Amino acid sequence: MRANAADGSPARLAAGLREAGFAALIALGLSFPILALRAEADMDNRLVLEPRWSWSVAAGVFVFAARLIASLCDDARARASGVAGAAALLFAVGQAVFATRADAGLIAWSAGAGALLAGAAFALERAARRRAAAPAPQGETRQGQTLQTAPREAPAASGRWTRLAGAAAIGALVAYPLVLLAWLGPQGSLKWINNYGVQILIFVMLGWGLNIVVGLAGLLDLGYVAFYAVGAYAYALLSTSMGLSFWICLPLAGILAAFWGVLLGFPVLRLRGDYLALVTLAFGEIISIVLTNWVELTNGEAGISSIPRITFFGLPFTASEDGFAATFGLSFSPIHRTIFLFYLILALALLTAWITLRLRRLPIGRAWEALREDEIACRALGVNTVNTKLTAFALGAAIGGLAGSFFAVRQGFVNPNSFTFMESATILAIVVLGGMGSQLGVALAAVAMIGGAEILRELDFLKTLFGSDFDPNQYRMLLFGLAMVAMMIWKPRGFVSARTPTIFLAQERAVAAALVKEGRG
Repeated sequence: MRANAADGSPARLAAGLREAGFAALIALGLSFPILALRAEADMDNRLVLEPRWSWSVAAGVFVFAARLIASLCDDARARASGVAGAAALLFAVGQAVFATRADAGLIAWSAGAGALLAGAAFALERAARRRAAAPAPQGETRQGQTLQTAPREAPAASGRWTRLAGAAAIGALVAYPLVLLAWLGPQGSLKWINNYGVQILIFVMLGWGLNIVVGLAGLLDLGYVAFYAVGAYAYALLSTSMGLSFWICLPLAGILAAFWGVLLGFPVLRLRGDYLALVTLAFGEIISIVLTNWVELTNGEAGISSIPRITFFGLPFTASEDGFAATFGLSFSPIHRTIFLFYLILALALLTAWITLRLRRLPIGRAWEALREDEIACRALGVNTVNTKLTAFALGAAIGGLAGSFFAVRQGFVNPNSFTFMESATILAIVVLGGMGSQLGVALAAVAMIGGAEILRELDFLKTLFGSDFDPNQYRMLLFGLAMVAMMIWKPRGFVSARTPTIFLAQERAVAAALVKEGRG
């Protein structure tokens, strides 16, 4: 148990050193096969192991410093600032000692940032201890009693600020591609609009779809990627074999995915927890196997190519005279199609969020939340759990199908390798890390996980520290695992752990004594 701020500093320091040393030993043990050794092919094409002991030592030192700071700091902001400062200082030391071509500017910047963060951590911790040591104001107590504090902000004012923040966020997203286009030009902005904007929004939409099943209804689904695949293959087959346009195939893909969601829901009506997770996992694997082996329909591992590209309601994004650019008097550029795809997936994601928020306030949404909390109590109260589960599966699957259809038209090619279990695990991790049931938390987790993976491709400056052969993207799953472990320790309920009730009384109202004996609501 962590000592209080008023405890003796020598005893607390000794306890912190013990915890940090134990954590460092664990980190050294875990990092031994992953970081300390690297498999390389020699001239005879044989695998040889090259030692990298400095990486393992660096991991142990960082874990020791981070655990020591966490043990000595009571304030959460001080802990976060201290750990970030330690990381920056260790990076500066590693750059100065181990880099073949040390960058003096980078070393100075890292050391300065680390010193500032360490100073901020010290100041935050001292302020927290002064607040803890200060006497409680009149009318308040600190020993587990009820605090008499100022009344909370009225729900109307809170809702107004929430709406303003949401409108500002939507406005920023609408302006995002236009600002990048004006700043970086067509070539420079293509990567940031496509790889970051479009890709992140796809997983935001998928996360919101799975959030209905897992976060609201409490049904653990490990095969959600199957509905994503159904939507993608539905558009690919309908467009290539029947010549249907994207705007016709988009709702059809959602309907087909919802149909498969209902088919999955019927066999698992009586299953809960781990058994439900295993059945949904098996369903996802079955869909993957069918897509691989039904060669006559799906073309197997070769996939389906030459999928028709999206048009602006009939206007193709080409350089022809009847194309989008010529019709609107613009000079042709491939960025036009990418920007249109961005706005399309943004509209689909916002539609998903709006539908989910509206349904939460309807009886079906309250039934989902009640089912998540206690299924037996739902049945006792007369809630139709069969329809409740099926609607959750169907709506979540329909959203996954819409996202899959968009994925197919964006890529122009689909094959089974795009719909593996890792995609399901990534979507589920987004929901869990963001906070199950939270729309905002899922969006933040998608930005962190998908955007973070793309950012790793941009960290070329790390090659000056770890060598020219270092590829940060190879450690993406390791970093994801560490992030999930850290979240489960410090934020077990996700980024946004608050649960706003669907229905509440905006103000205290009188209730007839015949209904409530106390006479107040």
